[in-house]
Amino acid sequence: MYAAWTLKHKPTSLAQVVGNKEAIQKFVDWVKSWEKGVPKKRAAFFYGPPGIGKTVTVEAFANDSRMELVEKNASDYRTEDAINRFAGLASQYGSLFGVKRIVLLDELDGLTGTADRGGVKAITDIAKNAQVPIVLIANNAYDPRFSNLRNYCLLIQFKKPPAGEVMKHLRRICESEEIQVEENALKFIAQRSEGDVRSAVNDFQALAQGKRKLIYEDVSWLAYRDRQESIFSVLRMIIYGRTCSSAKRAVDMADVDIDMLFEWIYENAPAHLTDPHDLVRAMDSLSMADVYRGRIRSTRDWSFTRYVIDFMTAGVAMARQNTKASGWIPFKFPQRIQMLSRSKAQRAMQLNIGYKIKRKCHISAVRASKEFLPYLRIIFKNNAEMAAGLAKWLDLDQKMIEHLASSEEKAKAIAELVR
Repeated sequence: MYAAWTLKHKPTSLAQVVGNKEAIQKFVDWVKSWEKGVPKKRAAFFYGPPGIGKTVTVEAFANDSRMELVEKNASDYRTEDAINRFAGLASQYGSLFGVKRIVLLDELDGLTGTADRGGVKAITDIAKNAQVPIVLIANNAYDPRFSNLRNYCLLIQFKKPPAGEVMKHLRRICESEEIQVEENALKFIAQRSEGDVRSAVNDFQALAQGKRKLIYEDVSWLAYRDRQESIFSVLRMIIYGRTCSSAKRAVDMADVDIDMLFEWIYENAPAHLTDPHDLVRAMDSLSMADVYRGRIRSTRDWSFTRYVIDFMTAGVAMARQNTKASGWIPFKFPQRIQMLSRSKAQRAMQLNIGYKIKRKCHISAVRASKEFLPYLRIIFKNNAEMAAGLAKWLDLDQKMIEHLASSEEKAKAIAELVR
């Protein structure tokens, strides 16, 4: 059974939390101030980008301090009555067993819509009168809806940790999972996360799942991927979508273009649709999406895009009828994109040699690279003198000679003859 590494390797102590040491210390000092009496600010308001450790800081602190943690998502308790029933009561009374209590209300951003019906006002009242420490968490504390609430809270900003701190966390996971990872590969994953620790761990698991060694070439192709909304969340909305409209809406949240999203869905559908009939229906939908992709390429008629989206999202979502939930299954990066990325430099070199041939033989560079290169490789591997003559005639540089010879030793021998 697979387990999400974000949960499996979640910090259980403040010492394991990545970055934000000043913010964490400010929080610890504020909680300790309750030992001297109720402080002026009865609530701490954590804010900052997602995935940087705001929630886990409170959970780790409660674990270190052996405090009872009462934790809920505020977005699940949108009305004034619901918030008062939960957080209002929890903030006024201690634990039945005499253990100190701390209350956490996460995802306050979910209360900023029109559906909150007094939720923010209820939380403000709780922050004014709490008898135990209250922690509020949102991505943006300066939303206009929180203007009054901020007056009663100690604002603590969490920032994106540097790549070096993220690397340390990934290195601990390497040791725990017994995976050998090249240092530059680990650095690349950390830098690509842009401070989002959760995203870095998700990327690392997707790349390393089932492997014992990870090298730079396994991760370098990630440059093809831009970040907005996590691609994993988008895939989950499509493959596990219950309605056509929700699956189609996922496209607007994707951090990749339509063609790349198609590759992600095509790669992961077989692992998540275990019933063969469901998989057949999903693949039929993807094949129809691919047909319309081909029509777009041949006609440049972008109106076909609507059909591509319908088939690859709603079609795949509705294909899921008999597949039963079987625990957490990781999403995999598209193998076809990895292969193209890894061979990009090689294909560029072949095309450059094709341009050299083009100038001498007056044919297209693409045709030259496809039809002439196989024969040139045979010559460069087996006949140094002939290879040297061709290299001089075509004006090939050292890298081109090495590419054709497939051996540094043979390439040096040919280069000596060229001189």
